[in-house]
Amino acid sequence: MVKNKTAIITAASQGIGEACARKLSSLNYNMVIMSNSEKIYRLADEIDCLGFKGSVTNTDDLKKVVEVATESFGSIDAVVNNTGHAPKGELLEITDEEWSSAIDILLMNVIRISRFLVPQMKKNGGSIVNISSFGAENPSLKFPTSSVVRSSLTSFSKLFSRKYGHYKIRMNNLLPGFVDSYPVTDQIRNKIALKREATVKEIANAVSFLLSNESSYITGQNLMIDGSMVVSE
Repeated sequence: MVKNKTAIITAASQGIGEACARKLSSLNYNMVIMSNSEKIYRLADEIDCLGFKGSVTNTDDLKKVVEVATESFGSIDAVVNNTGHAPKGELLEITDEEWSSAIDILLMNVIRISRFLVPQMKKNGGSIVNISSFGAENPSLKFPTSSVVRSSLTSFSKLFSRKYGHYKIRMNNLLPGFVDSYPVTDQIRNKIALKREATVKEIANAVSFLLSNESSYITGQNLMIDGSMVVSE
């Protein structure tokens, strides 16, 4: 049983983020959970942790959530960088503004919070898990901005791991396929070897593994969790 470790989880009011918060709560983590929705306070009350309303695209909010965790619990051991969805569209019809938005929400959120985390984690180490997407390794024309930007997150995570690994700071990416927090069609299920979407609990279980000492020699990696899905477009 993990006791007295401290975690930050972003975009935690629903879906994968909420499942991660519930999983880490069951493992006795101290937590600060963040979302731009008021629902974060209800969840925080339910699982007995600190709720913080803020956006992963706002540098001041990311700085503040790191400060709240440090001031409340003394250190930060684990971070789950979860986020929202990027714009979609036809590959060459996506606007410059939409590409910039995708970079902001899917890549810069991790880079920005890392600037605030590293000075804290240098003291005792820590593990960072970024919720990415299958598109980082298996790009899809249905999710073009996500596929392109998530692949950039892969490169950043490898560079980060090489730079800060000697401080015992790890960073890995979890790459879900389709998950039950959003509607999934039978047509999509038929492209998955396991013939079903993942549950958010299965994603949270993988996150808790990557945060734990059980994965202490894993860093700079992508862990695909897609049920062995065939992407044909």
